[in-house]
Amino acid sequence: MEQGPFFVLLVEDDINDEALVHRALRSMEPNCIVLVARDGAEAIDYLFRTGPFEGLKSQPHPDLVILDLKLPKVGGLDVLKRIREHEETRLLPVVVFSSSTEQADVDASYHLGVNSFVQKPLEYDQFIEAVRLIGRYWLGFSRRVPRRQSVGEAEE
Repeated sequence: MEQGPFFVLLVEDDINDEALVHRALRSMEPNCIVLVARDGAEAIDYLFRTGPFEGLKSQPHPDLVILDLKLPKVGGLDVLKRIREHEETRLLPVVVFSSSTEQADVDASYHLGVNSFVQKPLEYDQFIEAVRLIGRYWLGFSRRVPRRQSVGEAEE
């Protein structure tokens, strides 16, 4: 596995799922730092360094975004659309990790440019293993997107 630290933005409003994802990623990769946005608006603010995150403009973007679809304030599909619309975030790896069984959600996610859609397993062991596999692939086997300076910084 590549050397960390790895930064994952988890966009999840369920605190139980948040705890499980965090536990699974940290057990797989101790150098994994999981940042959590609990609704779509907070995720957008974090990614584009607006609102309470304006002071983070010099920080690089996460290595991976794990995105739930059913979120308060701004839905996951709208977050994904915003990510793909902007040059600074267009190449970020995004995995939708959702309990949705709707084919329309899968189709819409891929249409908007998601890298992968994974349905959340209901069983604890399968849930943990799914998250570990996501992490192992996107943080280990897959080559990282080159770190870009953050939103609003001029490139030299």
